[in-house]
Amino acid sequence: MPDQEEIEAYFSKDQKFREGIIQLRKIALSTQLVETLKWGSPVYTINNKNVLGIMAFKNHFGLWFFNGVFLSDPKGVLENAQQGKTKAMRHWKFKSVDAIDKATVLAYIQEAIENQKKGMAIKPSRKKETIMPKLLKDCLLADKDLDKNFTALTSYKQGEYCEYISEAKQQKTKESRLQKIIPMISAGLGLNDKYR
Repeated sequence: MPDQEEIEAYFSKDQKFREGIIQLRKIALSTQLVETLKWGSPVYTINNKNVLGIMAFKNHFGLWFFNGVFLSDPKGVLENAQQGKTKAMRHWKFKSVDAIDKATVLAYIQEAIENQKKGMAIKPSRKKETIMPKLLKDCLLADKDLDKNFTALTSYKQGEYCEYISEAKQQKTKESRLQKIIPMISAGLGLNDKYR
């Protein structure tokens, strides 16, 4: 199905916040942004660079600004997408269509467009060397085939596995995560391949 059909399907789907996301779409389309589909959701670009997306969830709908960290946010409405992990993205959540003030939303979008034209973006930083958790290291030492498959993965995918185990707080969680990833590594898959 071509992108435009999928976009229309996204906005015509019968859901709680349909009217709200349609209002946001009208405002976005009143600008010079180009409507595309990425990650199954409408994303609006300029010069092929992501500026914003429109989303609808169970309890809210809204906009996400890919480089929202640079917006002046005079109304104080923007939230960090994932505190501690997300550096640039900011969300503006709405609970009802009545909360949408067209002029204010348009002003935020226009500022985001201008920021993108200026090239304002956080450049990805080179991460420090990945430290392999002892639990994973011991498992790989005990299973040469698993170690071979792990070594064949890209360093990025290896890093995802290491982080997945390391970020668990309890030993029990670390061990259950290890059991979950062993078949994936054996199959030569990365942790997040199903989302790519």
